[in-house]
Amino acid sequence: MKDFSYYKPSTVSEAVALLAKSGENRPLSGGMTLLPTMKQRLASPGAIVDLSALPGLSGITIDGDNVVIGAMTTHAEVATSVALKATIPALATLAGLIGDPQVRHRGTIGGSVANADPAADYPAAVLGLGATIVTDRREIAADSFFTAMFQTALEPDEIIMAVRFPIPDSAGYAKFKSQASRFALVGAFVARFGNAVRVAITGAAPVVFRSKDIEDALTVNFSSQAAARISIAPSGLNSDIHADSEYRAHLVVVMARRAVEQALIGHQPS
Repeated sequence: MKDFSYYKPSTVSEAVALLAKSGENRPLSGGMTLLPTMKQRLASPGAIVDLSALPGLSGITIDGDNVVIGAMTTHAEVATSVALKATIPALATLAGLIGDPQVRHRGTIGGSVANADPAADYPAAVLGLGATIVTDRREIAADSFFTAMFQTALEPDEIIMAVRFPIPDSAGYAKFKSQASRFALVGAFVARFGNAVRVAITGAAPVVFRSKDIEDALTVNFSSQAAARISIAPSGLNSDIHADSEYRAHLVVVMARRAVEQALIGHQPS
């Protein structure tokens, strides 16, 4: 690990100013990706800007038809939230599937969303629910947020303050995980809002994406059988030592079917 400067600002404006000083400065939330990559010398930031002292960035609140989760809220807090289990239980379930207990108690939703790992779980929920990412200067719709592998619409000095999730009529999440990392080889988040259905797929491609074919099928018939009849082309999907593109294409359909089953067997808001 190379030398770096460390800052722990107490205000958002101070944090933004520190990040704006250099494109090599990096924000630190839970550190679940940044610190390991620094140890492996895959990342060498000039300075670390620790966001843990910034006020008002943690917590889960219900705001009308939305659930608002502060960016520094940990995965464990999301997984165990009573309010979330009563409104979007699929999101709480998803958070409980992330990593191991140590990761869930340190990692944050804002850090995961900003990192945009192609195999992370939260991007599927953000895109599948049509969430809004609230930053220190604007609001970004989920459909415009994830742009490429490990890339988002965020500016280098922009800080995620919260993520606002609309409450669906029903939703479900299922993933086929890597046994070593517990990242998703393929994960599917399905959400139904009235007659509209959104389906987001993580782990299968370089960036999380919506499956229009599965959405169309589920809009006509919201059932696992409808999802199972869809065929996904492997072109453009990831192929690596863990799974080739053909296998991932198969898993997209299987995980979407399981996610629909989760939505239908009682994982709806109570």
